[in-house]
Amino acid sequence: MKEGALMRIFGAALAVALSAAVSGPAGAQAYPTRPVRLIVPFVPGGNTDIIARVYAPRMSEFLGQQVVIENRGGAGGTIGTELAARAAPDGYTILMVSAGHTINPAMVKKLPYDSVKDFAPISLIADVPTAFVVHPSLPARSVKEFIAVARARPGEINYSTAGRGTVGHLAAELLSSVARIKLVHVPYKGTGQAMVDLVAGHVQMQFPSMPAAIQHVRTGKLRMIGQTGKQRSNAAPDIPTMEESGLRGFVVSSGFGMFAPAGTPRPVIDRVHAALTKALTDPAVKGNLAKQGAEVVASTPQEYDRFNRAEIAKWIKVAKEAGITPE
Repeated sequence: MKEGALMRIFGAALAVALSAAVSGPAGAQAYPTRPVRLIVPFVPGGNTDIIARVYAPRMSEFLGQQVVIENRGGAGGTIGTELAARAAPDGYTILMVSAGHTINPAMVKKLPYDSVKDFAPISLIADVPTAFVVHPSLPARSVKEFIAVARARPGEINYSTAGRGTVGHLAAELLSSVARIKLVHVPYKGTGQAMVDLVAGHVQMQFPSMPAAIQHVRTGKLRMIGQTGKQRSNAAPDIPTMEESGLRGFVVSSGFGMFAPAGTPRPVIDRVHAALTKALTDPAVKGNLAKQGAEVVASTPQEYDRFNRAEIAKWIKVAKEAGITPE
């Protein structure tokens, strides 16, 4: 082959290589060039939706494109979550989840997605602390006293929840397991009636979100004896955590987090994470979330991945020990 032809081939190959080298960073820097869809796998008005609507506008500003919330509720969050799992991994579809994402593998026999492998973690966004409340008629003013009462009255203490497989359900089963007590689950079709019947004394205890319980506690209609966070909540600084009450490892998180479909390029993940973190740490956003009872976490993708895997393993273990069969 003549030298001129060789030089032309070499030049063409070099141009392709340089183009490839430049296109990666350039593409990452260009993202996003159109609005980003944020799937909330629940109907409007719930905690997940409310929290998303607090930070999304500010995140849009930092991202340079509008973050459009799309509510796709149903089947305990699995419909919208599957939609996100099947979306193109290009950064234009992201997903916000709650604790149900880590609980569902323990409760649902055949999920239409893999809760770990089908998603790229972005960040654990925030946590809404869970309270341990009892009706004032129950003679227990601490977790230790409650356990003593429950052991003396096995199968006589009823707890209400918003339904099977909810945070309140699994939190009570975790308590039953670690404290070696027997409680009776009374599931309702929603949070409202479950709380109404607790206040009325038809059931004796519940693990509700802090915002749902705090006003009833302040008026004396309920008694808060513990909270399930790793640290005490600012909303109830005088109430000890379950760990402080002697139950090591008893931490229940609401798990509000963000994922992208698996295979989303890392530069895109980093871009979304940066915009999200800036939004969450904005004083106005942080203040508004605090009003909703949410405490900002803003973890790294690696931290969120570890959290997600650990929570899934924990709830599978709790369900198995409680004799709960996935349906």
